[in-house]
Amino acid sequence: MARAQQKFGYVNSQSILENLPEAQEAQKKLNQLIQATQDTLQRMSQDLQGKADTYEKQKGMMTDVNKKAEEQKLLDQDQQIKQYQQAKFAQGGEIALEREKIFAPIREKIIKVIQVVAKEEKMTFVLDKGSELGVLLYADAQYDITFKVLDKLKRGK
Repeated sequence: MARAQQKFGYVNSQSILENLPEAQEAQKKLNQLIQATQDTLQRMSQDLQGKADTYEKQKGMMTDVNKKAEEQKLLDQDQQIKQYQQAKFAQGGEIALEREKIFAPIREKIIKVIQVVAKEEKMTFVLDKGSELGVLLYADAQYDITFKVLDKLKRGK
């Protein structure tokens, strides 16, 4: 009994995300959130640095009790900055959650269109070579359906 020939295809998901207008818009939105958060973090750090500089200038005139109190305030503020940074930028932090919220519908749409193109092209498998490590180490370019998927996404089909 002869086996049916399997047809493979691949996409470069990174290329799709870079060229898809709605993904570009989503990335801009995410970048604005990241920039606003970094700006806040910078202001917090500058404020702490200003207080530390003031403390350094005045500590010679302070009692030991006042020195310890000021040092503790500086340590507490430094800890608050670190907690803010962790809450915003850590894995599972606000930025990561927002990224997931923004890109989940786009990824779902891309997957659906990949399925449509794969069926039209009578493919058995479609792999992704767009991740950093890549799921694919070698591929014949004739099976790349990245631009067909991107075209259908842009035309809204």
